[in-house]
Amino acid sequence: MNTAPGVLRIAGMTCASCVGRVEKALRAVPGVTDASVNLATEKASVRGGDPEALLAAVRAAGYEAFPADGAAPAPGDETGTLPTWWPVAASALLSLPLLLPMLAQPFGLAFSLPGWLQLLLATPVQFWLGARFYHAGWKALRAGSGNMDLLVALGTSAAWALSVYLLLQPHGHGAPHLYFESSAVVITLVLLGKWLEGRAKGRTVAAIRALQALKSEDALVRREGADVRIALAELRVGDLMVLRPGERAPADGVVEEGRSHLDESLLTGESLPVAKAPGDRVAGGAVNADGLLLVRATAVGAATMLENIIRLVEDAQAAKAPIQRLADRVSSVFVPVVLLIALITLLGWGFANGDWEAALLNAVAVLVIACPCALGLATPTAIMVGTGAAARHGILIKDAVALETAHAVSVVVFDKTGTLTEGKPALAAVEGDADRVLALAGAVQQGSSHPLAGAVLDAARARDLAPAPAANAQALPGRGVRAEVDGATVWLGNAALMAELGAETNRFAQAAHSHEALGRTVSWLARQSGAVPEAIGVLAFGDALKPGAAAAVKRLQAAGIETVLLTGDNAGAARLVAGRLGIARWHAGILPGDKAALVAGLKEGGRTVAMVGDGINDAPALAAADVGIAMAGGLDAAMQAAGVTLMRGDPGLVADALAVSRRTHAKIRQNLGWAFVFNVVGIPLAALGLLSPVLAGAAMALSSVSVVSNALLLRRWRPAANDVINGAETPLQPGENTMMELTVDGMSCAHCVGRVTEAVQGVDAAAKVDIDLASKRVSVDSGADPARIAAAIDAAGYPVLASDGSTNR
Repeated sequence: MNTAPGVLRIAGMTCASCVGRVEKALRAVPGVTDASVNLATEKASVRGGDPEALLAAVRAAGYEAFPADGAAPAPGDETGTLPTWWPVAASALLSLPLLLPMLAQPFGLAFSLPGWLQLLLATPVQFWLGARFYHAGWKALRAGSGNMDLLVALGTSAAWALSVYLLLQPHGHGAPHLYFESSAVVITLVLLGKWLEGRAKGRTVAAIRALQALKSEDALVRREGADVRIALAELRVGDLMVLRPGERAPADGVVEEGRSHLDESLLTGESLPVAKAPGDRVAGGAVNADGLLLVRATAVGAATMLENIIRLVEDAQAAKAPIQRLADRVSSVFVPVVLLIALITLLGWGFANGDWEAALLNAVAVLVIACPCALGLATPTAIMVGTGAAARHGILIKDAVALETAHAVSVVVFDKTGTLTEGKPALAAVEGDADRVLALAGAVQQGSSHPLAGAVLDAARARDLAPAPAANAQALPGRGVRAEVDGATVWLGNAALMAELGAETNRFAQAAHSHEALGRTVSWLARQSGAVPEAIGVLAFGDALKPGAAAAVKRLQAAGIETVLLTGDNAGAARLVAGRLGIARWHAGILPGDKAALVAGLKEGGRTVAMVGDGINDAPALAAADVGIAMAGGLDAAMQAAGVTLMRGDPGLVADALAVSRRTHAKIRQNLGWAFVFNVVGIPLAALGLLSPVLAGAAMALSSVSVVSNALLLRRWRPAANDVINGAETPLQPGENTMMELTVDGMSCAHCVGRVTEAVQGVDAAAKVDIDLASKRVSVDSGADPARIAAAIDAAGYPVLASDGSTNR
């Protein structure tokens, strides 16, 4: 028996009930142990069974099936076909003339279109554009169930048939009241709802395509001493890949020769480029920053980390069944009940008084009042208005599933880099003579495109320091840079470069260790002033918090939502960010697959989890979460995998997205309830002969107007007052403490410690102060404004070089 999972492509599915029927058909095939169908990707994953028998079972259930590698069109692929919105547009154009008499009545204009013209307009809508409802309704009947499609087909057919019947009857001078507009408009509105839902189906395909776009199309390999460019499919394990500056690694491997920095942020979440030397591992998809690398391929094709991430996204989204609409859930009971009531009405009135025409009209009135016009509008109208209101305030909600699920979120998981932090290095502290160190560092970094060089030059400009002219500048890949400044050789690089030079580093060793413990990247500045180079300063780089990040976390926590931090960065950086934001639970050094697993673990126990991220490394977790929220400006793959995109990089929009979801979900529930009230009250009245088809049609219109009007109230939604003013977080409220870290120059003894402590406690007498003279670090636990504390220390004669690891003074 075949136990390996096989994949089929399924065509013709329109709703969750279709998924259930296909799964039921597949599981009935002998030898099948499990079957799972994904509506979004239109794929079925089947374990066991004969392939031909599986295809035949799906086709017998009323759907088309193809092998995964067959010629079936990919979902969402519209190449060479009309756009998906054309049936909605065509139906609306044909239905609008039928509505004109009704729209003109409030203006005192009374007229009606000729009956035969109404028939000509309504018939294409009913049987051409509405054919999908007959097909899907017939499949439901064959499967012994009911759905919204069957309701639409029955109700609109009843209205259309009654109109034809009345049109063919002899009448006097007055024209009969016809119901063609009811049948046509119902189909138009439900087609609109189906189109809106169909747009969300392409989300998974788009996410996977965005991920696949990150793969290299070819690879440069060294064979027999010559560099040859080959197709990616021809790359084999053991090939020696040549990775030039600016190129993306085509596969996973190990560095054999060369040194460089690789930007792995899209894969690991590491906020800064990572130095690579012989023996270090390279992930496919990472971008080479500077030096030339020779990398021995260890995993190619489907075995690479990037391909594994793509599979994780597919698997996570396949595991998320679409939310079953409340209307669809009750339709399996509602449809047979309506049919039974209509039949009882027909027979009861016919046998009771022998007036079979009246009996037929009463039975049709039951079907007309039961036609789910308001039911079909309840969800899409609320979603349209809710998503429009959110979009006006920078929140793009791309599918109804996310909108309907976000209201129940109880846990929000944040990625760190680019989500809560700026995602780019900033100079956090300078050890040594700050002006001299920055001037020399800026001199050797002139012309460099390295991210750390930009941070150094920005800091130098902020202090109005003009870099001195440098000569013979030379990049040292994977280690740093060297140049001649003022007649002396100056190096700026990592600890490995200092060790290679044999430089004296004892003076700043403790300070460097302290910065590294906080997760910062440390660069050493050395100058040749004697027999051996001497370290004259240290620069520490960190990733600054986004303005409003702390306020965003507090808003969520105040709403009773747990916040969790996941990052691929090191533990020191994670601990620092979590502490400053008040996040109690954090995980560091997390790979993409582990992020998705942690999110899945948080969902256990019935909790609804939202994941907020911006990189490819977040895509599996975004897909695995109940609600994925991506930051705009991040990677397209993350935005495609998420159901919600924040169009500004403001974490405060997360709470706003959840708020608009709660409001929209409430409107959906109200609309569905209102629609059902009309059915529950109207059907018995129609069955008792107290509601004519004319009044039934009016009730249908009234129910639709009420649903739309209620949904339009969502346009009044506004985000909560912003917690960030002029780009800075609001001051702490009385009683709230925060831990801040300052780099303070000029301290040399216990007397200095006393003066700095006295200055801090002059602002806040209850402040706790901890000072490390070796690293010049001053840790303050206080409820006072950090700016006031820094100003007090400055006034005491001790310059504050950096505040909170991000602000240079």
